[in-house]
Formats: sequence, C-alpha cells, structure tokens
Amino acid sequence: MTDALELLKTRTSPKAADLVPPAPSEVQLREMLTIAARVPDHGMMKPWRFIVHPMETRAALVEKLAANFRAGNPNASEGEIDKQRLRFGGSPLIVTVVCRIVPNVKVPDVEQLLSAGAACMNLLNAAQALGFGANWLTGWAAFDKSSKELFGLADNEQIVGFIHIGSVKGEIFQRARPDLSQIVNKI
Repeated sequence: MTDALELLKTRTSPKAADLVPPAPSEVQLREMLTIAARVPDHGMMKPWRFIVHPMETRAALVEKLAANFRAGNPNASEGEIDKQRLRFGGSPLIVTVVCRIVPNVKVPDVEQLLSAGAACMNLLNAAQALGFGANWLTGWAAFDKSSKELFGLADNEQIVGFIHIGSVKGEIFQRARPDLSQIVNKI
C-alpha cells in the first residue's frame, strides 16, 4: 500500500474515458465503500448512501439516462446523446453517491452535504490506494429532476457524485496545482 502522505500528495483524477477494465473485485469494492463511509458524521446521521453500477448491469440505466437527456434537450444531436451514453456506459464501475438531508437542530444541512462530499473524496482516495483510477463527476444527471425517479431518490435526497472507477489506460493528465501563496492568508 502507498504511504498515506504520498498518496494524498500525488492523488489524481484520470479522465473517466481513460478508465478501463478490470474494475475492482467485490472484496476491493467493499473495502473502498467501508473507507468511503469512514468520514466525519456529526450526529452519526449517515447522510449518504451508495448505489453501485457495474458495467455488466448498466445498459438499461444508460439508455434511460440517454432518453432523459434527450427529453431535457430536444435539439440535441445524436452525437451529443451518444456522448451521454459513453459518459455513463464507458467506465468499468460507477458508484453514485447520494446525500440524504434530514432536518436536525444540531446538524445543519450543509454539514450533512459536506459529509457526503467527504465520502466521495474518501472513495477516490481508497480507489487510488488500491491501484485504481477514480474520477468524481456530476453534470446534468446529478441535478436533473428525472434522476430522482431513475435512481430511486426520496424527496430529501440528491446525487452528489458519480464516482467512475477502473484501471487507468495511458498517462494521467496532471493539472496545475494551486500556488499556496495565492490561496492561503494569515490573520
């Protein structure tokens, strides 16, 4: 296993299109999800859940997403619709992370949402620690009303990320990292 600090210093997000089989095994996925759920959780509310979409069982979901995209974008070209099919059909594994906001006087909504975001980040780190690439995407499907029904979400739930996971094909794009002098202030 990679040294924890080195892992955090070198974490990257390969493009979802560059993720190829093999996907994590069931044992590896269970370990990743266990780590993803080990995040700050004020009030022990567990304001997140995971929906696992293996490539082998995702065809119907991909077609429904393409139909929903077409319905929301009636002027979309076939190429744009095919791009959506590839976006959701290409990765070996996708984990949809859902946030469930429950009114609580001690735990504000934002803390629940941030806990779900932390679960996404832990899932990315766990995937990389196990030798996989992972990319956190949202896009229209995370926010479109049609997704609530498609993903079986309750009224108080929202998608916070589609985590694409697989083996990395080729070089990983390295984006420029921020200069700390531009983002850190001392008061």
